[in-house]
Formats: sequence, C-alpha cells, structure tokens
Amino acid sequence: MELPRGGHVRANGIRQHYLHFGERGARLVIVPGIVSPAMLWTHVGGWLAACSECFVLDVRGRGLSEAGAHLEYGLDACAEDLSAFVREMQLGPAVIVGHSMGARIAVRAAARTSDLFRSLVLLDPPTSGPGRRRYPIPAERTLALLRAAHRGEAMSALDSSAGTRWPEELQRLRAEWLATCDERAVLAAYEDFHGQDMFSDLARAQVPTSLICAGEGGVVSEEDVTEMRRLRRDLDVVRLAGVGHQMQAEDFGAFRGALATVLRRHDQAFERISQ
Repeated sequence: MELPRGGHVRANGIRQHYLHFGERGARLVIVPGIVSPAMLWTHVGGWLAACSECFVLDVRGRGLSEAGAHLEYGLDACAEDLSAFVREMQLGPAVIVGHSMGARIAVRAAARTSDLFRSLVLLDPPTSGPGRRRYPIPAERTLALLRAAHRGEAMSALDSSAGTRWPEELQRLRAEWLATCDERAVLAAYEDFHGQDMFSDLARAQVPTSLICAGEGGVVSEEDVTEMRRLRRDLDVVRLAGVGHQMQAEDFGAFRGALATVLRRHDQAFERISQ
C-alpha cells in the first residue's frame, strides 16, 4: 500500500498532524472519533482523493498531533484546533466530515466560525448531554482497550472484544495506532459528551448540514433525529441499516454510498464522486 502524504502545522498554539489526499477539487477535512488516529481513515481519504483535496486530522492527543499533561483536551479546545487548522492551511470554506467525537467537534466549531465551513457531514454524533440519555458506548470499555494498547496487548484485546467487524487490515492498523491516544483526552471527551449540549450547537451552525446515522448501536435515536429536524428543517438525514457506529470500517461500501449521496446533494463539486 502506498503511504499517504502527511504533514504538521502549528495552529491554535499546538502541533497538529494531518494526512493529505488528492490535489484538486473541493477542500474537505475529516475529523475522526475518540480513539481514531488519522491513519485509520486512509481508505476513506484515498477514495475521496479522486474528487477532492482531502485532509484527515489527528485530533490533539491522538496519532502524531501534540499530546501531554500541558494540554486542555475538552471539546472547546478541539473545536478551536479545527478552526485554526482551516485558517492556517487556507482551506476555507471547507467541507467538514466529523465522525462521533469528531462530529461534536465539527458542529461546535461551525457554531462559532461558520464562515470557515462550506458544509458539515455529521457521522453518528453522540447525542448525550445534560438531562439526556448517556452515550451508549461505556467509557470503561474504551479505556480498557486503550490500556491494553499501552501495555502492547491491543491486538489480543481487540480480537476478544464483542461484535468486532473490522476488516483484518484495518484491525491491524487500529491495534498499531491505538496506543498513540492519550487517556486524558478520552476522559475529557466522555466528560464533555455528557456535560455539553450538541443540539444548541446544531441550531447555531449556519451551514448546510447532513447527518448519517448507524442503524445499530443506538448512538442516534429516532427521537434525536426528530429533535434535530425541528432545529434544522434543512437537515439531510441518512440511516444505514445493519451497520454499527464504526461505519467507515465495518461496511465501507454502505458508508461510501451514503457519504457520496449526501455530498452530492449539497455540493456540485462532488457530482462525479463514485459510490
């Protein structure tokens, strides 16, 4: 497999690492989830390279981006990182595709700096928050995998976890890169999942927005979708039947078709995107 191009940029006062795919077309930034370094999205970036200039971020405390006890890891800091990255790289207005935690980061950033963003695609965002049901993926399960990775036992822990449907190559990458995630960053993300409200951010984000929900896992319920549509009548929604939260890994074909559909609906630049 050809290695992707990577780079570092200093933005929002920290070192941010990214992978870069494609040379021309709409500028698109992928913001991965809570323990997903950019390397786990190379298959997505490689596909999008045919119709866009795609960047995949290592969110602070993951992959090769800056990490450490000196950093704040909350949602606000991560959203400021994203806006600063788009400014520093002169990508705006950019299409933002955020998965899970990355979707929460993207919609918070767009609520504050909508001028930097062309459109948003939110992939199965955690809808937990004050007075709402809890995020259905327990912190203890995520932390157990992370601690196994820090001991050098990621592959055996992933192999024994229930419901794993990742292709072998991606599973190996996951085992290799999981240890780059800072436990403090994971704890901060879970705290903000439950302590901050995504719905108010969605109402304030004045850019075209699409939502792709997993059919399994219960992260985004039908009640959540109904509430989101009340806030944003223009919201474009696709639900992937039979696919879990890690949709980009578990069923890339279904994920690719759904993402191609919503990108084409909102942006002529993606008319030739393949499914």
